[in-house]
Amino acid sequence: MKNIQIISGIALLVLSFASCKDEKQVNAQKKIDSYVAYVDSVKKVAAADLKENWKAVDAEYDKRAQDAQVALADIKDNSAATEKINTSKIKYEEFKNEMTVLFTPKPGPKQQLRNALFGEGKIGDDMSFAWVNAKNIHSVYQQFVHTVENNKDSYSREDWDEIKLMYEALDSRKNTVEKEGLTGEDNRKIAGLKLKFAPMYTLNRMGAKSEETAEAKK
Repeated sequence: MKNIQIISGIALLVLSFASCKDEKQVNAQKKIDSYVAYVDSVKKVAAADLKENWKAVDAEYDKRAQDAQVALADIKDNSAATEKINTSKIKYEEFKNEMTVLFTPKPGPKQQLRNALFGEGKIGDDMSFAWVNAKNIHSVYQQFVHTVENNKDSYSREDWDEIKLMYEALDSRKNTVEKEGLTGEDNRKIAGLKLKFAPMYTLNRMGAKSEETAEAKK
């Protein structure tokens, strides 16, 4: 009788353990499915609504993604579940990149011009040229002058005024950089670029002003 009770007790323990194990797997699968469903549902929300609540949406994604990743450990054969998670992760990252571009304010004409002359975001409203040093100043002048040369026919008078302002600020930085190890070779190359820029600026700004005056008379 005792043996029967012991065997019965062991059987109950085994069943209880199996039931608990099954329940963990079910719960784990639910978390993964919830994560996948969340990604799919976010992609269906209007961009205007997402923009207003983007931080909360992204934070919720991070939480669900973490829960889904932890849940994988509770699934015996989790290769299919892993693939589902990875597919949704790629979907969300691509979608997040799209939204980031959409939600980022587009720079105004002046900032677009500065980005073209010096590189994306190098010169902002503070007009700081601290990033220009003896090692890179020649390449900075080179990009500046070549960009102006390539686009000189499309600039307005206001553009030329902004270009002159940026050019003078770069020249001012050069005065500082010359004392910080600017090589004679780079200095000569910069001098050549400056010789190319000066007449190009004068002629094209005058041309842009004449065109605007002619347009105003029409």
